[in-house]
Amino acid sequence: MRQHAATLLWRAGIAIALVCAVGLLPWLTRTDPALTVLRARSAERDPDPRVLADIRARLGLDDGPFRLLGQWLAGLGRGDAGQSWISGGDVTPAVLQALGVSLLLMAAALAVAAGTAALICARTLRLGAHRRLDGRRAGGGGSAVLAALPEFLTASVLATVVGVQLGWLPALGWYGPRWTILPALALGLPAGAVLGRLLDDLLPGAFAEPWALAAAARGLPGRSVARQALRRCLPGLLPNTGLFAVGLTGGAVAVEQIFDIPGLGRTTLQAALAQDLPVLQAGTLALVLLAAAFAGLAALATRLLVGTALRDGALPSPHGPTPPARGIQPFAYGGLLALVIALGLPRDPLALDTRRRLQAPSPAHPFGTDALGRDVLARVAHGAVETLLLALAIGAAALLIGVTLGLSPRLSGPLVDTVTALPPVLVALLVTAVAGSGPATPALAVGAVAWAPLAAHTSALLRQERATLHITATLAQGAGPWHLLRRELLPAVLPPVTRHALLRLPGIALALASLAFLGLGAQPPAPEWGLLLAENQPYAERAPWAVLAPAAALALLGALAVTAAGGVRRPRRRPRPAVPEPRQRPRTTPHEVGTR
Repeated sequence: MRQHAATLLWRAGIAIALVCAVGLLPWLTRTDPALTVLRARSAERDPDPRVLADIRARLGLDDGPFRLLGQWLAGLGRGDAGQSWISGGDVTPAVLQALGVSLLLMAAALAVAAGTAALICARTLRLGAHRRLDGRRAGGGGSAVLAALPEFLTASVLATVVGVQLGWLPALGWYGPRWTILPALALGLPAGAVLGRLLDDLLPGAFAEPWALAAAARGLPGRSVARQALRRCLPGLLPNTGLFAVGLTGGAVAVEQIFDIPGLGRTTLQAALAQDLPVLQAGTLALVLLAAAFAGLAALATRLLVGTALRDGALPSPHGPTPPARGIQPFAYGGLLALVIALGLPRDPLALDTRRRLQAPSPAHPFGTDALGRDVLARVAHGAVETLLLALAIGAAALLIGVTLGLSPRLSGPLVDTVTALPPVLVALLVTAVAGSGPATPALAVGAVAWAPLAAHTSALLRQERATLHITATLAQGAGPWHLLRRELLPAVLPPVTRHALLRLPGIALALASLAFLGLGAQPPAPEWGLLLAENQPYAERAPWAVLAPAAALALLGALAVTAAGGVRRPRRRPRPAVPEPRQRPRTTPHEVGTR
């Protein structure tokens, strides 16, 4: 009981600290809130000192940030989140309406993600139900492409092709169920690809557990065995599913911008850019509470699925030693990516030739040219060096931090939920306020949240591994905590979490690309992949090759990460050679001693 109370206090403290940091954002960034509000209200109006003084007096800015924050918190207890600094309207109804829109969009995106994950896992479920896995795993090429597709690029293509050119579905606005289909596809396809790969990674271990072998020996239907194997794997996936749900609510900023959806992510983005503190604080608090609710639902669902086995320590380990997957796919994808980089590095990515703008691919320009006549191949190749090195560095740091914090779930659980609830734009603004603006700001912003899914995955797997029979037996033999951690827990948890980190590698590049798309990442003329997508996206209809080239490079990186992740397996332990007993020297009699 005390542990649960301490966890609740820790979660409440994190939420309060976050809301306070958001409330201090204008003063942390050392900008004038009155000037930002004036520009948001009327961009053409001159910043006259008397007008700015009037705005400060009306908003109470001269009283200081702490007094404003105290007044806002006092009103929050009465259900009043204040009035918007920009529109003057009540904040609570506006935030609740935006939250309802985001929840509906999130539910539709989760349905798309569930269907995508089911398609990815269908082959493994079918082979496992018929006892024909034989150590084989899905190749993952299609899921890698889906996982590596930028959400904003998918949204732009769907809005342009399906919504405008074909006219099958509405492309803009939010007026009914038909308006949810395209944004749900843009959000759900990449999320479902990642969740499907994680689930497909766990299923072979579940089919190899003793209960599955016994069920097959007794002649139970394969469909029943597959259903129980799916149930066995879900507890290790539920925390990440909750994180995806929260991310689809607050992190769908780019998709909501493209489809003109008045969701909570877009509302929070506009409030953050305009420094509309009452709206920004209310939106952030709503996202944090939503994250806590999803975390509670995930924990409840886990207890319902395997609660008794977790309590009694009677779970079989789904992470037994397996040989690494062998194949030429990682070498093929890696060689193709290296070939693109090698062909493009000798070219100049900044050379302008407006006479050849938006030219189709040719022998002189294999990937065509962009709107300024620059060679797309050169920009993709030079951007690959920066993007790949930065993504690898962020991924390695996220893996280290995620595993370290995941070993202490009571400490990291509330922190993970809070970090995941934040929109990437708000994280970038907070990082900018603390560390200042610069080329490292996007990397710090992405790294500040990239560790959270890995920590959640580590905690979920560790919780199940601690409840396994062999851990109980090892404890009964007198093993200490360091021995368990070093010899049993980490060898079982590290391989799947490392594979998860590799699967997240394209996602890190996508996060950097999303910040660049929203104007918070790399700045022109840097040949960064996200910036290439953002610059060429308006010309997607006229020159699709300018967008397809960096998108294909991201998809190739995703395929490389997925196939390379198959080689990260828990090695089989070699049995220790038996130590021969020392030969006993035959006793000698005194007579023999004398004669020798």
